[in-house]
Amino acid sequence: MIDIATIPLAILYEDAEALVIDKPAGLPLDRPRAGGMSLEERVWELRMGFARSPAPVHRLDQDTSGCLLLARHPRALKRYSAAFEARQVVKTYWGIVAGDIEAARGTIELNLSKISSEKDGWRMIPARAGKAAVTHWRVLDRRDGMTLVEFTPETGRTHQIRVHAAAGLGHALLADPVYGRKVPGKRTMLHAARLEIPREGKPPIVAEAPMPADFVALGFSQ
Repeated sequence: MIDIATIPLAILYEDAEALVIDKPAGLPLDRPRAGGMSLEERVWELRMGFARSPAPVHRLDQDTSGCLLLARHPRALKRYSAAFEARQVVKTYWGIVAGDIEAARGTIELNLSKISSEKDGWRMIPARAGKAAVTHWRVLDRRDGMTLVEFTPETGRTHQIRVHAAAGLGHALLADPVYGRKVPGKRTMLHAARLEIPREGKPPIVAEAPMPADFVALGFSQ
């Protein structure tokens, strides 16, 4: 079993106010209630001579790998957070869907709402009265009953791509334990492949995370 505490935090982009890392799958951003390693305990590794540790600007699920933007100081954190809120950031994800998708591309518009129960915990569901959520998608490859899909979300709702895959495409992401079917030894197969953040008076931050090994092991390539 891979020790999440020792996996290198690969840096995809860095300057004086921000950096983008390739977050490993399995590493949560916050300390789990049950204990265990998280990015919170490891951000000191990313100081590189700066006085403070960088802070994540946005969220990635524990299972999701790939591009994660961190800000080096509070002013940058506020500015980049505003860019995410204003939907100025272009996010590209790769997901392996557990089924054959016949169409080549499309757009999913399904409002999302949070529900919870004592038995099953919480999850997001499509709901007319929920918050607007829009995801563009296109098929990149098909293999052995699975489909590699590129997702470009316009909005940033919790679990948006996971719910849109299951409800909008008709097939959940491979190994998704909440919206699909858990597969022993596999994580929810979602990867944040590219991030582009505009900056006033400066070139945009652009970072790309290579296809992870567990995607490649299933026969997919970049």
